[in-house]
Amino acid sequence: MASSNQLWHRRKFVSTLAGVGSLIALNPSLGWLAENFDPRTAALAAKIMGIDTHNHIDVPLIASELPGPDLSLSDDLKKSGLSAICMTFAVDYKQPLAPGESYTRFITGLDSMDTVLKKNSIERALNLTDLTKAYKAQKPIVIQSVEGCHFLEGDAKRMEEAYKRGLRVIGLLHDNDALVPLGDVYTNTPQFGGLTQLGIDAIKECERLGILIDLAHGSNEMVNKALKITSKPVIISHTGLDTQLGQNPTMAKMMRPRLISKEQAKIVADAGGIIGVWTHLANSPGEYAQNVRAMVDVVGIDHVCIGTDTKLTPAYRSPGQQWGKPKDKEGNEPKDSNKKSTNRPGERTNYAWEDQKTGFYYAVTDAMLKNGFTENEISKIGAENFCRVFDAATKHG
Repeated sequence: MASSNQLWHRRKFVSTLAGVGSLIALNPSLGWLAENFDPRTAALAAKIMGIDTHNHIDVPLIASELPGPDLSLSDDLKKSGLSAICMTFAVDYKQPLAPGESYTRFITGLDSMDTVLKKNSIERALNLTDLTKAYKAQKPIVIQSVEGCHFLEGDAKRMEEAYKRGLRVIGLLHDNDALVPLGDVYTNTPQFGGLTQLGIDAIKECERLGILIDLAHGSNEMVNKALKITSKPVIISHTGLDTQLGQNPTMAKMMRPRLISKEQAKIVADAGGIIGVWTHLANSPGEYAQNVRAMVDVVGIDHVCIGTDTKLTPAYRSPGQQWGKPKDKEGNEPKDSNKKSTNRPGERTNYAWEDQKTGFYYAVTDAMLKNGFTENEISKIGAENFCRVFDAATKHG
């Protein structure tokens, strides 16, 4: 005769199976869940909110190329298991940029994203209420972001125009200095003493309006000066600890300047901020979970989130576009990404690892459970920590 404890676990297992079955019934394309995971893992990933705090959606930045490719953002989001992404783009891949060009590319990028969202029946979350409503209704949603404030071109007041267009997360810096720089990029030679006056003004405008500030790509001095100015928590959306270099020496050497030290990570956490762990330098979901664990061990469970720095949808570049770098972030020569996608591991969110057969958040949830994370801890890393700082940044009064 089964014990009461055995019966409880059996009932819980049957209940979990039913939950996964209901999920698949609502979305038949998720049938692979039952084939690839313990149903309890799949059910947990479906139960808790998951947010990628830095996900690139490539769209045209030149008006003549609109409306651009027909992206299945909704389908890719559903497959991933993520509830939301911070949908970002950058204008500085083209170099050099003429005066006024950063602004026009930025506005065209937002126009392009308007088209993608409309076609996919997806809305932008302007605050935490929007996020939670969409999650409860099981509707995909995005938080509009941009990487680099190049569009300001010396005028911090332009931040208000971006806010009115739905921007709620802003990366102050990216790989290349803006025509009117905001601060020191961590891969460039320091020359601005951390922050310029425009950088300071941009931070103040973000806090006035209600935009979450992303300090990724900033040097240590830039980050520390920004933390002295901010009155609300910030995010460093995509990085990793400089002790977690992975198994590829070439990648490790290239990515090393983009990683954060334990000491610097603690400074960000002590100021109430959160740090997104990216998928780079991890060759499997298990290695990714280990990198997340390493960050948690340094800053605590309340200061870590997911920030993949990948693309849910296929890459896009203007025909004949000149790249700012000879190689991309994976160390590969740029390809004509308007051709058929090869789903190269490491670039696409749902193809982050070799032989990945499941959506991103399901794979990560499974790996984190195997790494010893509890349901409560996964929930915090998956979304709760981001929601806390997003709410603090965007709410007024």
